[in-house]
Amino acid sequence: MASSFEKFQKRRVITSYFSVVLSIFLVLFLLGLLGLFVLNSKRISNNFKEEIAMTVFFKNDANDTIIKAFDEELKTAKFAKSYEYVSKEKAAEMHKKDIGEDFMQFLGVNPLQNSFDIYLKADYVVNDSIAKIQNRLRKNEMIADIVYDKQLVDKVNDKIQEVSLWILIFSGIFAVISVLLINSSLRLSIYANRFIIKTMQMVGATKSFIRKPFIVRSLILGLIGSLLAVFALIGVLVYFETNYDNLGIMENQLAIAAVLLGVVVLGMLITWLSTFFATQRFLNLRTDDLY
Repeated sequence: MASSFEKFQKRRVITSYFSVVLSIFLVLFLLGLLGLFVLNSKRISNNFKEEIAMTVFFKNDANDTIIKAFDEELKTAKFAKSYEYVSKEKAAEMHKKDIGEDFMQFLGVNPLQNSFDIYLKADYVVNDSIAKIQNRLRKNEMIADIVYDKQLVDKVNDKIQEVSLWILIFSGIFAVISVLLINSSLRLSIYANRFIIKTMQMVGATKSFIRKPFIVRSLILGLIGSLLAVFALIGVLVYFETNYDNLGIMENQLAIAAVLLGVVVLGMLITWLSTFFATQRFLNLRTDDLY
């Protein structure tokens, strides 16, 4: 009978420890994931902005020398992240592939123009900056037209501001929720030992002596949970770096290391504070209140 009861108690303790570690892991993983997203939100938004192309069309009488000179100008331009020259022959082939028929067969000539697709740096993807770039480029008399999706630029900038605001709000709310969840898990674990705490106090043990084993245990559980969260976050980073290497998520390794270290420190800090105040509460309770 005693052996069965001891096994039951051990299973109960292990289950309690497992639930605490699991709750710490899940909360810190989601919090760390949010931290990594906030860290890379500017990089992600910049990636979207730099996918918007501004197309510069040249007049038909623009010769190779003019095209080459413009190419050299773009190499040193501060606003250009990258660019691609699209000859009118290449444009005709792309158009044929898109519509599924050769329009030149019935037109007899190629009406398209030589052009450059310019992908601007993220800081220049605002309508005011693009307007200044257009005015500068139009000084070249061989440029026939410059086009870009003005509505898309407006939408991207508006959505980025809106998303950034919601991320900030969500981060604050989730941080509070994470503290409350971890605190609740640890309080329940200590609640199961409230009679042991009171018994130790009745035989003369000091409060610091009683608190010590609970704090040490919670710190160990917090460390295990936070390390599991760190390994899971590293797995997520490796996945995105492997499948979406154009985002360059792993470039800022120092900031990533700071986030991962912050997850460990936060896990230890929350568990220590939660255990301290939970044990203090039961230490201050009268024996009758334990029931």
